[in-house]
Amino acid sequence: MILGYSNLYAADAVEAALPDPASARTLLATRAPDLADRLGAVARRAGQGLEAADIARHVDAALLGLARMGRRHGGFGDDPHDYHNEVHVMELAERRLGRVMDELGESSLPPADWLALLVFSACHDLRQREAFDVPGPVGGNEAASIAETFRILDASGFRRDADRAQYVALELMIAGSTFDARPLPHSDAEDLATAAGGSLARGLALWLDAERPDWTADLQARRGERLGRLAADLDTANVGEGFAHLAESALRLCRERERRAGRALDRAGSGPTCLGFLSRGQMLYFFDLHRFSSREGERVYGPGKAANAAGVRRVSAALLQRFEHEPPASGQAVLDAFEALCAAESG
Repeated sequence: MILGYSNLYAADAVEAALPDPASARTLLATRAPDLADRLGAVARRAGQGLEAADIARHVDAALLGLARMGRRHGGFGDDPHDYHNEVHVMELAERRLGRVMDELGESSLPPADWLALLVFSACHDLRQREAFDVPGPVGGNEAASIAETFRILDASGFRRDADRAQYVALELMIAGSTFDARPLPHSDAEDLATAAGGSLARGLALWLDAERPDWTADLQARRGERLGRLAADLDTANVGEGFAHLAESALRLCRERERRAGRALDRAGSGPTCLGFLSRGQMLYFFDLHRFSSREGERVYGPGKAANAAGVRRVSAALLQRFEHEPPASGQAVLDAFEALCAAESG
């Protein structure tokens, strides 16, 4: 649509095994029978005022994305990821999106916008093992997820001409969710369009200005960029959730990183990397890399982030102190210590 990624990444075996919403429902009926009803409940709330058929096709798209996520990277397949899986889909689609609707009210966005955010929740992390990137700041995983999301919309009853607004919105939302975990190169980096560090959504408009100078004349692209900033805040809202949720997400992501790097948690080799990620890494993410991208996200999750700041500092310092004189015996020893410190912090 806008970025031209839809033909760069082909369908894989998971898409062949789950080609349509009916196949997704069949899989979920045997592996996680509650998820279809739960996603349907969110969609009905989000789509109040729309025709039932329009809500239903958004549900179909979200279910197909969730099922493929679970089959490719989650609990329904043979390449389980501890963070990027069907649990992450539901925490965005249900808990975080639901909280935004609770606090801002359903009338704060049009129903089609809420439903686009629901589909984003299910589809933004579809691909996690892509071997090549596209030119520019959008990650390869995100570009491949955009391509697959277009095919999911096609399979769910959407049409690229009549429903262009939703395709464009999902394209820019997923692109903006690219998260660069590198430290910021200089103090004013947040003002640069493609500076390393954090969610691309904050600089997506500036990058589009350079790459697609006419994009602002496209009202659907402007809507997609705006929704992309809120979507990025949903994706990184762990900073402003309860401290227990923040800690749990850090543990899951740490386990996933170690698994993908081939470091066994019960071996000494995983100790230093787990310690670095759960101490200095959390400080870097929370205080340097994370910035809210939308007014809505900051309004809902900003107070929680402010409340969590002192706890992040205390836990990081205590974890480093715990292993100051004796290196961790394993990564699992670090995870256990971090979990205990966070439990005490949560009260």
